[in-house]
Formats: sequence, C-alpha cells, structure tokens
Amino acid sequence: MSFSLHEREDTIVALATPQGVGAIAVIRLSGKDAIRLVNQVFKGKNLETAASHTIHFGTIRDGEKIIDEVLVSIFVAPKSFTKENVVEISTHGSSYIVNQVIKLLIRQGARPAKPGEFTQRAFLHGQFDLAQAEAVADLIHSDSESSHQAAISQMRGGFSNEIQHLRSELIHFASMIELELDFTEEDVEFASRQDLRVLVEKLLREIELLIASFDLGNVIKNGVPTVIAGKPNAGKSTLLNALLNEEKAIVSDIAGTTRDFIEDEINLGGVIFRFIDTAGLRETTDTIEAIGVSRTQEKMKTASLILYLFDLSDTDMVEINRDINKLENLGVPFLKVANKIDKANPLFINKLREKHPDTIFISAGQKENLDLLKNRILELVNLDKFRTGNTIVTNIRHYDSLVKTRQSLLDVLAGLDHEVTNDFLAMDIRRSLHYLGEITGEITTDDLLANIFSKFCIGK
Repeated sequence: MSFSLHEREDTIVALATPQGVGAIAVIRLSGKDAIRLVNQVFKGKNLETAASHTIHFGTIRDGEKIIDEVLVSIFVAPKSFTKENVVEISTHGSSYIVNQVIKLLIRQGARPAKPGEFTQRAFLHGQFDLAQAEAVADLIHSDSESSHQAAISQMRGGFSNEIQHLRSELIHFASMIELELDFTEEDVEFASRQDLRVLVEKLLREIELLIASFDLGNVIKNGVPTVIAGKPNAGKSTLLNALLNEEKAIVSDIAGTTRDFIEDEINLGGVIFRFIDTAGLRETTDTIEAIGVSRTQEKMKTASLILYLFDLSDTDMVEINRDINKLENLGVPFLKVANKIDKANPLFINKLREKHPDTIFISAGQKENLDLLKNRILELVNLDKFRTGNTIVTNIRHYDSLVKTRQSLLDVLAGLDHEVTNDFLAMDIRRSLHYLGEITGEITTDDLLANIFSKFCIGK
C-alpha cells in the first residue's frame, strides 16, 4: 500500500472508534478541505471561521434531512495530529448513522482512508519519526502495564533519541572519511583511525545492549509463552483453571483427558503470560493422545518458561530426577512445581525439599500457595532494566536493523584491522548509517512505509 502525491493531498475520512453499536462513534477527517467539507453538511456555527481546538454542537444534514445531532471538534493545521486540518465528528453510536454520515462526506469530496493513513500523514509531515509512529500502533494494542509503558516510552521518543545519538556520532566520522576521498592524492587524514576504532567499539557496546533487550521487549509486547507440562493427572488442567480463576480446561480423573493444548492469558505484575495446558508427558498407544504428546514436546521447545508439574502422591524421586534431567537438556527455563501437598506423605515432602530446595509446593485443587507460584514466575521475567528506564527494543523490524548495523560496524573494525582503502571503509560506515536511519525513518522506501502502515487499523 503506497500513496501517490495526489492521494496524499486528498481529504480522507474514516471511523476512528471500533465498529459496532456504542454510546458514541467518532468519525475523523484530515486534509486541507476537511473543515470546508464538514461545514457543508453541518448546521450550527460556521466551522470555517471557528478557532482551532474548539467543539461545536449542531446537526449533520443531508439536504433538509437531519441524520444526527453531533459534536464537531476542529483542529486547524498545523496544530493537529496529522499537521493538516482535522475534524472529528462525535455521533450517536448507531452503525446506520455512522454509515450515513461517512457516505455523505464522501459525496462532498472526501475519500475513505486506508489503514494507517492518518498516522502516515503525521509521519510524512514531521510530527514524529517512524519508530514513534509504530509506537502508536503498539500503544493501541497494549494490554498490560509493561506493554503500555514500553509503547509510551517509544512514542515519546526514548528509543528514537538513542538511535539518533548513535547515528550522529557516526555521521561526523563518515563525513571526514568522505572528505579524505576528495584528497586522495594529497595523502591527508581528516579522521583519526584510532578515534574511529574507539567510537565504533563504543557504538557496538551500546547496540549489543539494545539487541540483547529484545528478548525482554518481545516478552513485554507479546506475552510470555508458559507451558504447563507433566504426566497425565498431575493436575495441569486444575492448575490452569486455578490460575485463570475459571473453568477453562476439562478436569477429570481419567488419564489423558487433555488431547491437545489449551491456551489462555493472565496478567501477573503488569506482564501478560500465555499459559498453555498440554497433553500429559508419557508413552501412549492411543493415536490421538500420542499426537497431543508430540505437540506438547514441540510447545516446550518454543516456550519461554515451563512449569514442570508433578503429583506428590503419585510420583517417585527417580521419575522426578529423570524428568528434571530432560528439562535441563532442553535449555528452557523451568520451575519445579509439586502438586497435591494435601495428599502427600510428609516424609516424601521433606526428602524432596532436601534434594530440590527450589521446588514450589502447591495444591492446585485447594488453591494453596498459588501466590507463591505467581511470584516465582515473575522473578524469572527480569523487568528491573525496564522499570529503571533503560531503552527496550520491542519491534522485530528495529531488532533486524540493529543486527545489520552491528555487522556493518564489525566490518568497519575488520577494515581498520586490514588497513583497507577509504572507499571500502566509507561504504561500511554508510551501511551502518543506512540501517540506523531505517529505524527512525531518515531512510525509507514506499514499500517499507506501505508494509508498516498497512498493519494499522483504519481510522488511525
């Protein structure tokens, strides 16, 4: 999705609130003719003489027919979200009313907005950079305190400022190297190679921190996939229901009740965890159950956290040690969760505490020690850096550009080591600047913008 110059000059219209019946709906227009077009169908104050950031009561009319009583908000360029004239019409939430008003405005000369077109216009007019524009979409979709805070920080320019800082430091040396290319015959050095090495090594350290933060950022944005694993009848479905505080999974004394995985989300400490109740881990001749067990093993490999749940009344130490060894070889962080303490032998509990002191003892059925389990789960998600204000990368596009930047800077160091000519050195520095510029939008293509903004909702 790309926009021609003519399309960028159109006045666009779209519903800015969710589809469906509600108390109110907000219809948004943006473009040089936005105020004039609405004024043609609005009976009340003359909107073309109204001051910016004012609200006016009146009616929207199709000829003499009243469609609705509305409130119209006026934002005069450049003091608006898109830096164009913007009008927001608050109507009653009837889908019939919304459709009638939008069709009327289209007949007056507006055209339907494409996904993300309002935000794209804001970016193109310099309201914010590309990373901040993407944060708008993240903010809309944030569903936890941590994802909301990450989006707010990025939208307010925290990440962009860091990228701009990295880029500006490198631009100086890039210009000096380029200058040397114009004076190759004079054999002069405008850029100290040692100073360049020190700068590149410093930038690499900062970029490595940003790249490393993506694991945490991905968790903040998309949630923590957490697999509940264990043999049949360990109480996995009961634990899922207890954590969710609803009867999500079928609970039965019959082994192998869960044939496939069941997934739902819970907010713990401002972080979304996607808990996955899986088929039991055991050898089985049941074809359907075997498929479920196979899927369980695949889910465990891709999880960020595994809750290894076992029944204290029906599991011996040999079996527990065997399962723990398998999990350690898997390389995924896991918690040892001993279930049904209300039915367990106290001597076995003491033995287990001695052998595996980090075990969490719960009763999923009685909802005992669940708060302790939740706290231990949160401890494994390190939010300390995030909560102290450090920049966190949450966007896969930004991560990819940073990885490419790192490689380009490593190529600069390799070039310095091998004393390559200035033209090759300049090429690697330019590539580094290019990839950093892609993040904030100094370097863009129509295809890149189309890919980013096509993922936005219409009306934003």
